[in-house]
Amino acid sequence: MGLLRGVARTAVVAGTATAVSNRVSRRQAGRWQRQADQQEADAYYAQAQQQQQYPPQQQQTTGGGTDSMQSKLDALKQLGELKSAGVLSEQEFQQQKGKILGS
Repeated sequence: MGLLRGVARTAVVAGTATAVSNRVSRRQAGRWQRQADQQEADAYYAQAQQQQQYPPQQQQTTGGGTDSMQSKLDALKQLGELKSAGVLSEQEFQQQKGKILGS
């Protein structure tokens, strides 16, 4: 009878130890997952804050900016010089001028 009692006690202790070990492992994995989720959320929040702080430059599509106007004027001046030098014909000049002013 003593041998059976010893085997039963060992089985209970081993079963309890396994259950406790599994529970501790699950709890630790849950903690690690929460930490990873928190780090990911913190990184996302920091990136969103940085994007709000420094929004990307908006390009003007209407061509109403001073830089756009200046570049068109410069291109027209060069075009006029090419026509004056005889490099462009009147027809070529008009075509290129239309392209510059149309853009």
